[in-house]
Amino acid sequence: MEPLLVLTNVPDMASAEKLAHALIESRAAACVNVLAACRSIYRWRGAVDTADEIPLLVKTTVADYPLVETIVRAHHPYDVPELIAVPITHGLPAYLDWVAKETEKHD
Repeated sequence: MEPLLVLTNVPDMASAEKLAHALIESRAAACVNVLAACRSIYRWRGAVDTADEIPLLVKTTVADYPLVETIVRAHHPYDVPELIAVPITHGLPAYLDWVAKETEKHD
């Protein structure tokens, strides 16, 4: 099992809740942290822009990343959503085992 931390931002709490529930209900993720709003400053289509966004931290596995990406693309309101996956190289073994167990698909 190779755990991943996936980061994305959405524009509002309703989008955050909808996406988090879709990821958990599909077992694509074991846990999604919905963080407090932040201010993003970025360049988009040649101009500097700002937006208030809600960050999400998604705990999943390498094997489940394709499903995470599919769900994010289906539920995310942005044309090009931020979707960054970072390998988890160290962590409490019991927690990482829990992530693996909670993302197992049951027939």
